[in-house]
Amino acid sequence: MRELSEQEVIRREKLEEIKKVCNPYPAKYERTHTLSEAKELEDGTKNVKVCGRIAFARKMGKLAFVKIRNIEDVFQLEFRVDLLGEEKYEFFKKLIDGGDFIGAKGEIFTTQTGEKTLRVEEFEFLGKSLRPLPEKFHGLTDTEAKYRERYVDLMMNEESRKIFLGRSKYYFFVRKFLNEHGFLEVETPIVQTSVSGASAKPFYTHYNALDLDCNLRIAPECYLKECIAGGFDRVYEVAKCFRNEGMDPQHNPEFTQIEWYSAYWDFEDNINFFHDLMKESMEFLTGSSVVEYQGNTLDFGKEWERINYIEKMNEILGFEFLNETDVNEFKNKVVDKGLFSLKDMEEYKSIPQLTDFLYKKLLRANIVGPVVMYNYPASLKPLARRNDNDPKAVDCFQVVVMGAEICNAYSELVDPAIQRSTFEDQLKQKEAGDDETMDLDEDYLLAMEQGMPPISGLGFGIDRLMMIAYNLETLRDAILFPTMKPINRD
Repeated sequence: MRELSEQEVIRREKLEEIKKVCNPYPAKYERTHTLSEAKELEDGTKNVKVCGRIAFARKMGKLAFVKIRNIEDVFQLEFRVDLLGEEKYEFFKKLIDGGDFIGAKGEIFTTQTGEKTLRVEEFEFLGKSLRPLPEKFHGLTDTEAKYRERYVDLMMNEESRKIFLGRSKYYFFVRKFLNEHGFLEVETPIVQTSVSGASAKPFYTHYNALDLDCNLRIAPECYLKECIAGGFDRVYEVAKCFRNEGMDPQHNPEFTQIEWYSAYWDFEDNINFFHDLMKESMEFLTGSSVVEYQGNTLDFGKEWERINYIEKMNEILGFEFLNETDVNEFKNKVVDKGLFSLKDMEEYKSIPQLTDFLYKKLLRANIVGPVVMYNYPASLKPLARRNDNDPKAVDCFQVVVMGAEICNAYSELVDPAIQRSTFEDQLKQKEAGDDETMDLDEDYLLAMEQGMPPISGLGFGIDRLMMIAYNLETLRDAILFPTMKPINRD
């Protein structure tokens, strides 16, 4: 057990004194107003009851001012010995500390400095903080502490409160937006029996009750399209997804995305729909469709530039890469062009893997955006509809911002024969050493054989959206409780 600081010892002693007077951890408190609501009350309003954590206290003999807060607001209380009486005031003055929870009842007034305040006539102790609040809780030196003890970060850091309050409210906004456009929310399995929905390394687990090896959801795509087959016209899910891959400022193995599918749409419909959503999302989160991110101005309201993936990559590489059928010959051509060495490309075992690497390094990394990247190689998108004029391409798009995709969307492949063929290609790539391929999902093929209408779907990450909206350097600043290695606290 760790050694207690002097302040922690003192607070524990105070707790024992409080126990002699009242229960320091009562079951409930009946408030009449939230802190935000109390600020809107007229002076003279009586019998107002508010509660919160003490963020600041200034005790001056027979008068004290206290500020209590929650995630949304802060509110001032005035404690006076002539209203509370000597005994209650001494209890407050000697035993209550910053970080403690209190409830207070009294009358609303406005101070000479113009601050709405509650003149306290009664108060109740609602919870002891056994650890003092830090004097400072910001800067790079505290980054790990912010992630490990997010609750403290939220108490002390206004910017963190803004980010996570905004994120919480955004879920209501985006659900309302989708619901108003005829989408219905559903839930699909997180523990799945087939690796499908996206190209990524899965997390594996074991289902004891069924004695079955399973994987955690990479994406909800196939199940959502099965809903379309079942009769839903428009469907979406707010989905926790898991990809057992590396961590960097723009990637986290556990992430949240919103994915939707609409019957009878194509990918052009989704481009327009996503544009409208992003414009309104930025306005909701920041007050403007134009945001500043890492020194760049991003305009989500204007019409977005479009880049043809295949044409641009042919231009960069200097040859038609879709004609390549042997991954080693492909690598040699790249080396001959002086773009990368064989060692740079050593880990890529299949043409889709290599293609994706080259795209991300040579094209995507240099985009500020927002840019609509479209006309992708079919080999990269086994679940996307093949283009009517070029079977080597798919009707797909991604919106790229600051070198990273913020959505992935396409006209869906609904032909079961072609889908089986693309799944079989995935198995060949897996045999060649590509560990990010999908399984051959017979259950999904069965649903396709039952018949599917034209469909277009889109998925976008909430974490990345928050990162851009709030000008964050890393996704971990947009995740309430990012996974951390355990530390020894002894």
